[in-house]
Amino acid sequence: MRVLVTGAGGFIGHHLTNFLVGRGCWVRGVDLHQPEYAASAAHEFLQLDLRHWENTLIATRDVDQVYHLAANMGGIGFISSHKAEIVRDSGLINLHTLEAARVNGVQRFLFSSSACVYPSYRQDSPDVTPLKEEDALPADPED
Repeated sequence: MRVLVTGAGGFIGHHLTNFLVGRGCWVRGVDLHQPEYAASAAHEFLQLDLRHWENTLIATRDVDQVYHLAANMGGIGFISSHKAEIVRDSGLINLHTLEAARVNGVQRFLFSSSACVYPSYRQDSPDVTPLKEEDALPADPED
């Protein structure tokens, strides 16, 4: 099985890459940056900006599955002061990667989102319960 992990330089992507390699998958990792604390276990690691269409075609070429974790993100300070930039960048990354996967005949595509899609009243409750997909609706945007 040939797998692409986008966002492979991040915390979750780095650990997912290790897990998939341990399961016998050939893994291509893609990120803007190399993992900060340990070398990637990916068989191939490409530093690509997935906001650009041609880079997503390169990233998704000759893989069977995509685990899509890449996004423009940061701490709450960055998020609260760069909302338009984050939406633009993540939109480009998501749409280009999904379409490139289709063009290149990728069989499976996993999109990983964020807990931020859930309304704040579901996250702020002292009665912590596991969130389900349907708990994201009705939406309750912050701004």
